[in-house]
Amino acid sequence: MNLSTAFYFFQLWLFMLSRQALAHTVTFYVHNKCPFPIWPATASNTGQPVIADGGFYLASGDTRIIEAPWSWSGRIWGRTGCNFAYNWKPACETGDCDGRLQCNGLIGTPPATLVEITLQADKGKPNFYDVSLVDGYNLPVMVTPRQISPKCIISGCKKNLKSCCPQELQVVNKNGQVVACKSACLAFNLDSFCCRNDYGTPEKCKPNLYSKIFKDACPSYYSYAFDMPSPLISCASKELVITFCPSGWGKMDANISSI
Repeated sequence: MNLSTAFYFFQLWLFMLSRQALAHTVTFYVHNKCPFPIWPATASNTGQPVIADGGFYLASGDTRIIEAPWSWSGRIWGRTGCNFAYNWKPACETGDCDGRLQCNGLIGTPPATLVEITLQADKGKPNFYDVSLVDGYNLPVMVTPRQISPKCIISGCKKNLKSCCPQELQVVNKNGQVVACKSACLAFNLDSFCCRNDYGTPEKCKPNLYSKIFKDACPSYYSYAFDMPSPLISCASKELVITFCPSGWGKMDANISSI
């Protein structure tokens, strides 16, 4: 075998390895349709690798493609109002992770809307995902497979929850603007709101005034820990589109599959 032939087979081997690696990943298309920049962040569960460096900048209208191992689990959220120029802590008005651009395993400071994902290593099994307001809200988000299936869609919100957030749950920035809405658990730290101790079962922990406000605004999300019926989605898809500020603040965008 001459040198050129050996080099050809070496390149072929590298190509096959790359194809095999891609076959063992799931792709996330993180899309920013907000009229302002955001800083999406990721936090992997214990034992899972960091994806997308833990956080990045995303201009309005831009999309970032992320690859995750097919057994990955963790959370993705959007940060707002960030300024990393002076190493301030916090650097973001919402979702901050110790003033860092790349969270590198740190969980964002609530309140922040969370996309929670559990991928299955067995390709014959569905992946699981949901959107949670258990720790509060800062941005609307829609999750859907790239090839849209109605039963696999988590739509955005029917209302801007920051506009209808009760005063006692509001997070206000230095300009007096409401930038996030706390959950009742985060705001009051009571067992009955946090579904813990004597209230640690679905039978004991029921919807409350505040979780009903969340549910009315964002019916596809978890409004509290034991939200029923469960908004958890299970679908077999190797490509998920995560859209912050979807069109109409929650109405499904018919063109989402074209990004």
